[in-house]
Amino acid sequence: MLGTIVNTGTIIIGSIAGSLLKKGLGDKYQQSLYTAMGLASLALGVNTFVQNIPKSEFPVLFIISIALGGIIGTALDLDGRTKKLIASKGGEGLANGLITACLLFCVGTFSIVGPIMSATTGDNTFLYTNATLDLVTSMVFATTYGTGIIFAAPILFCWQGGIYLVASIFGNVIPPTLLCEIQIVGGVLIVASGLALLNIKDCKTLNLLPSLAVPIIYFLLLALF
Repeated sequence: MLGTIVNTGTIIIGSIAGSLLKKGLGDKYQQSLYTAMGLASLALGVNTFVQNIPKSEFPVLFIISIALGGIIGTALDLDGRTKKLIASKGGEGLANGLITACLLFCVGTFSIVGPIMSATTGDNTFLYTNATLDLVTSMVFATTYGTGIIFAAPILFCWQGGIYLVASIFGNVIPPTLLCEIQIVGGVLIVASGLALLNIKDCKTLNLLPSLAVPIIYFLLLALF
């Protein structure tokens, strides 16, 4: 868990540092950073998707996952409820920023594979690399959205901690193909967040979040039948 603790700490440090820098920036510079984060989200999402889709053994699974996940998320109104909760504390901009930050921190390759490697081999290299990236990213996000980005830290801790726990118990039976499918869906979600940040299309990204569970359920059904 050391790697996850370090990763969580870098987000806290980056959020505090970025919020202090925010005080010296004007609105036009904050808007510029807002646009930069949208473009970065698009680039990272597309990169994650392109890297993993050639390795997929079920190339249409991500389409089914997003469709089913979107239906479930829309029925539960995950996006609307979460945005209302966050907006009541810090405004709509913080809501969009925090959602995007959480996806970038949690759905990337390092953040998924890292805890598994840490649990099964004791190697924290991926998590330390991810921590360095998240330090810079959280700082930039906090420069735009303020200290509210710090709430991404406990979310990341629970996410990576959960993966670490599962990998500690079932690490030898988690198929690499499942990790690949999760990352493909995650890449699409990050792209959706980037589109929202750039005011191109509000994809209501949180309504798509259940999509990440569909590949897991699919692989469980394959194992049972």
